[in-house]
Amino acid sequence: MSRAKGNIAEDKACAYIVDEGFSIIERNFYSRFGEIDIIAIKEEVLHFIEVKSALDYELAIQNITPRKLSRLIKTGDVYIKKNKLTLDFMYDAVLVTPQTVWHLENITL
Repeated sequence: MSRAKGNIAEDKACAYIVDEGFSIIERNFYSRFGEIDIIAIKEEVLHFIEVKSALDYELAIQNITPRKLSRLIKTGDVYIKKNKLTLDFMYDAVLVTPQTVWHLENITL
């Protein structure tokens, strides 16, 4: 996927989660392990969010591989340590298709 298409998907994901009551803390946080697309907070819980887009739900969800999730978790750990945070946190995915947006909370390996 091109960077431009990725940015459009991330913008849609941000709009969706803000509508759901989240506050965006940061976008595109990088560490040596990878990138977190969106870091948001809601009800004092930090959410590290991976955004995936595709033509349909199945294709989008298949793009969240165990390797990608492992990198997301390692990068989240870096963010927490770097910022000396003690908040509760979880790892989420937002799937963007031409028809709709899904927010999957607390995804795991």
